[in-house]
Amino acid sequence: MIPRSQALKHLAALRTDEIVLTAMMAVRQWAAFSDHQLDFSTIGTGMGHASDIGLGLALAQPERRVIVLNGDGSMLMNLGQLVTIAQQAPPNLILMVLHNGTYEVTGGQPIPGPANLDFAGMARAAGIAKSYDFHELDAFTAALPDILSGQGPIFVNLRVVADEIPLPPPSRQPLPQRAAQLMKALGVTT
Repeated sequence: MIPRSQALKHLAALRTDEIVLTAMMAVRQWAAFSDHQLDFSTIGTGMGHASDIGLGLALAQPERRVIVLNGDGSMLMNLGQLVTIAQQAPPNLILMVLHNGTYEVTGGQPIPGPANLDFAGMARAAGIAKSYDFHELDAFTAALPDILSGQGPIFVNLRVVADEIPLPPPSRQPLPQRAAQLMKALGVTT
């Protein structure tokens, strides 16, 4: 397994002017290694939509490479996007999944079938020919320059383990209270 922070550190060291979109746990971790004007956190856009946003940016900005750092839970929520990415075939899109087998942001619940899940195989089956699955940091860092300069779309599954500082637990406030607070902030009355 790859220490997640080390994978992100190596990616940040080779990053130049690519747009980097982060989702879920990658948001805070990426910020430890990069403070770039082209970093974009997808928090608040809905879990599972970082790959959608990345595809849109890649199509809208064909001269600039787009890297999406997605979580495995987020990827599971939008597997159909792999087919759309393959069909559109943006040559400047790299989709990386940080695969640790958990819905980490929501409390560390296991994702369905983490031991048998083959994201790279799913990406290949969807039509993304350049699909990689890395279990070791050395193999990933050796391949990273070719991945970053390669013709996309490219899919990378990184089998990672969390090695970051402890984060505060997610809010346990019940949904009806959160909804009421939002409605109040928006000036909506019932």
